[in-house]
Amino acid sequence: MQISKQIIGRVLGPVAFFYILFFFQAEGLNASAKGVLATVAWVGIWWITEAIPIYVTALLPLILFPLSGGLSLSETATSFGHKYIFLYMGGFILAIAIEKWNLHKRIALTIINFIGTNVINIILGFMLSTAFLSMWISNTAATVIILPIAMAIVTQLNDNPETEVNENRIFGKALMLGIAYSASIGGISTLIGTPTNLVLAGVVQTTFGKEITFSEWFVLGFPIAICLLFLCWYYLTHFAFSFKQKEFPGGRKEIALRLKALGKLGYEEKMVLVVFAITAFAWIARSFLLQKLVPAMDDTIIAMATVIILFLLPTSKKGKNLLSWEDAVKLPWGILLLFGGGLTLAVGFDQSGLALWIGERMSALEVLPFVL
Repeated sequence: MQISKQIIGRVLGPVAFFYILFFFQAEGLNASAKGVLATVAWVGIWWITEAIPIYVTALLPLILFPLSGGLSLSETATSFGHKYIFLYMGGFILAIAIEKWNLHKRIALTIINFIGTNVINIILGFMLSTAFLSMWISNTAATVIILPIAMAIVTQLNDNPETEVNENRIFGKALMLGIAYSASIGGISTLIGTPTNLVLAGVVQTTFGKEITFSEWFVLGFPIAICLLFLCWYYLTHFAFSFKQKEFPGGRKEIALRLKALGKLGYEEKMVLVVFAITAFAWIARSFLLQKLVPAMDDTIIAMATVIILFLLPTSKKGKNLLSWEDAVKLPWGILLLFGGGLTLAVGFDQSGLALWIGERMSALEVLPFVL
């Protein structure tokens, strides 16, 4: 009988925990740090083997830290209410509003239409659209939004009698790779672009007491993302793939038809666009402008204010608002738990002295050559 990695993980995690807690001995490792190390081993093994859903595994520190003496329950639970968790929540609810009223499709199609219908330019247009959406919503959501439009363009090229043999396959491969890469690249640009950004910001604040603001991340992340995006686009269109057919027959018509199908910019779209623009401006200008007027202003406060406004603003239908609670329940609650678990581990490393203990052991590597 074949034993799955989940079963192995379910056994190995607790074994590692109890071994470290009761039998592992190391100079300078105090009881609190040992409890944190044992918990990290259990959590890490279950995350790697997916013994249970990774989001549920993130709750383990709530049980193991207090019982092992790593951290008190109150210190452990505090991390699950970290301000960056609410910042991500606010950003995702804003993304839900953008998707609900189809503003994302209009933005994407407008960018693609503006760039042009040259084959190389179309790929650039799709990559720019995907990257822009990925700055504000999850990479997966941005890809899912763009893919149907991309598939329609590939189909249009395939069905056109003017298309050269195999040209649609080459174009399709380049386009799909471009969308995939640009979704990841776009997420680098902003603090809410991808969950790992906020996890890093949370760990930095917890460990070093340094807050990374939205504008600070944007000033560094956006130029890097732009450079990576154009490098990726240039590589795909000039080295990875060679296009015999430079002009896209019928491409502009397909984009125009999809824009026409969306109709005129509706009242709800306008409202969401205004809220989105004000929120983005507030996030970027907070540290050098808004805090001079309101010293207590924070990125999380801006995010929560945006959420409240979206639930308050009415639609053109009487008694309806831009967002309802039925929309909000689409939040990725599992990722929020994962955030909390990750931040809890960071707090444990710092407050128990485990990080310092590991750092002291790593200092022995100074004698090794730089390459190693």
